[in-house]
Amino acid sequence: MSKPKVVITGLGAIAPNGNNLDSFWKALIAGKSGIDTIKSYDTTDHSVTIAGEVTDFNYEDHLDKKDTRKLDRFTIFALVAAEEAIRNAHLDSSVLDPDKIGVILGSGVGGVATLVEQQNVLQDKGPRRVSPHFVPKMIANIAAGHIAIRWNFKGPNQTIVSACASATDAIGIALRLIQSGDADVIVTGGSEASVLPLTIAGFANMRALSTRNDNPEAASRPFDLNRDGFVLGEGSGILVIETENHAKARNAPILAELAGYGATDDAFHVTQPSEGGVGGAKAMKKAIDDANLKPEEISYVNAHGTSTPFNDKNESIALRTVFGNYANKLKVSSTKSMTGHLLGASGAVEAIASVMAIKQQIAPPTINYQTPDPECDLDYIPNKAQSFEINSIMSNSFGFGGHNGVLVFKKY
Repeated sequence: MSKPKVVITGLGAIAPNGNNLDSFWKALIAGKSGIDTIKSYDTTDHSVTIAGEVTDFNYEDHLDKKDTRKLDRFTIFALVAAEEAIRNAHLDSSVLDPDKIGVILGSGVGGVATLVEQQNVLQDKGPRRVSPHFVPKMIANIAAGHIAIRWNFKGPNQTIVSACASATDAIGIALRLIQSGDADVIVTGGSEASVLPLTIAGFANMRALSTRNDNPEAASRPFDLNRDGFVLGEGSGILVIETENHAKARNAPILAELAGYGATDDAFHVTQPSEGGVGGAKAMKKAIDDANLKPEEISYVNAHGTSTPFNDKNESIALRTVFGNYANKLKVSSTKSMTGHLLGASGAVEAIASVMAIKQQIAPPTINYQTPDPECDLDYIPNKAQSFEINSIMSNSFGFGGHNGVLVFKKY
């Protein structure tokens, strides 16, 4: 039985360097970073004082003020990005079958800000003062639930938690659900809002974060010899995907094809990738095979590219394993150099960057690339976007716990 072709018809984005799809994409192509000194809390006594925060974003421009009090920031991001994607896809459940429209999202930590806030309330004011909205505001699946409620989407609704691979896995599982006939349309992607004193301190004490506090925009430098850790970011990316036949029947705009998905686990270490990126390489091969492509047919790779010593080295080795001699011609870049690492939402905003790269035939750069690392020896599109023929793109996401998720997109 042949699988139906699945296409992308809508995109919505909120990121540190752009509060909507257009501004986000323009920033990526311009090589504009959204990383800055943290403004949302007092960073005194913190060893890391930088992050990729979403700024100049007014909740009340999109949602009723009363409603926002019941929503964690990660849910607000998801709702606003979903609104943009649904609008761009011309998706209207009132004229479609709502039972065949699903929502599959990814988030690494969900409403962690609400958890921290209410723990402080419990400690300072006692159990009777804990908000009755605490649980439905905090749980990781609630963003997908709110999207379904707001737009009357009654199909499959799930939230995937696989650390930094969460959104990529969500998109991949959404692809599988459509291919199996469980849904005609799925709103998918991820959302994260974890720039908090607790999370920054936790990652910093693991020595995972960059400490380049004096030069925030230059802190995230994937594949560069002098990289010293990732920069935490926040935001949301949402895609509308559906069968080609369904999209054509309703005259929806078709942006690209979602052609392949591969997933594996390293089964090696809770935080470090397996030596040589073996698990990641296997996921890449699975995704390319699933897309019915040969490795040399991939035009560009949006790398996981976190700017950590272990990831960048092992991902580069894995890419050489998968692509062989063709790796010398392969174009690779990491948009985390401009957004920071959005944890569970990173795969979604990077999927959006991939779709836009196909649509516009231009690939975003890896900024802050100054000193080549002999152990990272590929073409990372240094510092300036490049235009070239882009027919297919692979997007990588790897997470704590050894999770590897890979997507392949094709020009439609």
